Amino acid sequence: MLHPRNAKELHEGFINGQFSAKQIASDFIKHIESHENQVDAFLSFDPETILLQAEKLDKKRSEKKPLGPLAGVPVAIKDNIHVANVKTTCASKMLENYTALFDSTVTHHLKQADSILIGKTNMDEFAMGSSTEKSYFKPTRNPWDLSKVPGGSSGGSAAAVSARFAPLSLGSDTGGSIRQPAAFTGIVGFKPSYGRVSRHGLVAFASSLDQIGPFSQTVEDAYKISQVITGPCPMDSTYVHKPFAPFETLRRHDLKGVKIGVPWKLTDDLESEIKHNFVLSVESLKKLGAEIIDIDLDILKASIAVYYIIAPAEASTNLARFDGVRYGHRSPDAKTLDEVYTLSRQEGFGHEVKRRILLGSYVLSSGFEHAYYEKAQKIRNFICQKFKAIYNQCHLIAMPCTTTTAFSLGDFQNPLQMYLQDLFTIPANLAGLPAISLPSGFSKEGLPMGLQLQAPSMHDEFLLACADVFEKNHPEFLKMPQFINRGN
Repeated sequence: MLHPRNAKELHEGFINGQFSAKQIASDFIKHIESHENQVDAFLSFDPETILLQAEKLDKKRSEKKPLGPLAGVPVAIKDNIHVANVKTTCASKMLENYTALFDSTVTHHLKQADSILIGKTNMDEFAMGSSTEKSYFKPTRNPWDLSKVPGGSSGGSAAAVSARFAPLSLGSDTGGSIRQPAAFTGIVGFKPSYGRVSRHGLVAFASSLDQIGPFSQTVEDAYKISQVITGPCPMDSTYVHKPFAPFETLRRHDLKGVKIGVPWKLTDDLESEIKHNFVLSVESLKKLGAEIIDIDLDILKASIAVYYIIAPAEASTNLARFDGVRYGHRSPDAKTLDEVYTLSRQEGFGHEVKRRILLGSYVLSSGFEHAYYEKAQKIRNFICQKFKAIYNQCHLIAMPCTTTTAFSLGDFQNPLQMYLQDLFTIPANLAGLPAISLPSGFSKEGLPMGLQLQAPSMHDEFLLACADVFEKNHPEFLKMPQFINRGN
């Protein structure tokens, strides 16, 4: 079986001739076909196209042509990231039949790196949600417990890596949509600094918050794919070209000399298991040589309110283009232009998307823009300044990733309950900081938990190097869900 191997092992095995790309692709296809009906991680999955990519790669190797840094490695792509000539639905009826005309910058770089694109993954509609239950097509299930959610909005990408349908996947993170599902499914989820990865070809939710990033089995794998997707892009004005140094030059053996700030007050109301796990994780960081200092980040309690003003405001603007005229769903019942606009959006968008469009339109409307949107931007700026001040005291910040372990499908019917899940993840998006979720243990029910580390903007490599130290000292957390070993 090849599917349990991580990206580094698959790449090295392919390069060394231990196995062919076709063998890799065939093994993953067989594994996906055996278990996809349980997990529902994919929205599009075409074995014929996957095998064609593999055959081209085998031919390239046989001709002794240079091979890319991800040669032979399957990668799953969240379905709001364009792959040319493949549907990009954003898990919405609005884009149910939309086929991308071009590659996003990240998928272009992945193709150049000789990876095997293995399918498009399920998500909350237009990336608006925290459980992948808001998909128009189907919910995705957590491979650790099929009655639980995998988190969201990138739940399909997280479940795909956790279930070993792919060793790597890409998601997008607007308020925690990579890190929260990574914590729920027991894998690594990395959100790069804002601007470090081009957003060209990512369907926008909230443009000042969105960031593409990877899911992986290991920190080193996250680093390797980050080296690829941070490649140059002339199409995104917010992109900052700052190549990743080779991982081997940054590898650390301990955390000596690293100061890690912990906002202990923010953890007071956590569930007992989550808090106990976080305390143990901090103790582990201390044993690895880190100096732990108490920091004051109480301002982050305002982050959810700020986020749910700014993000819907930007979403209402970005989603205005989906009107039933240019592209997207058009109502067959519309008789007038007004009906085209109204009925197409009523039928094409789900409840959560409509809710956020209405909220965003409200806070931007005349008479309320100053009362809500401008104040939220001022508090966002204050949060950014607070982080800058904190990073004068420490090199990293450690926080829990989630307030609970993975919850059951259908648990949170009240939207506010779902929004409160993002307390520890939203701040990194508001401030544009790099952040990572690392497997840090298991609950009594056997569900994964995650530790979150954050660093100053553009210090992504340092963050990953420190995260690697924690991971290497806790191999017991790098487990596969039990069902992977059944039926193979």
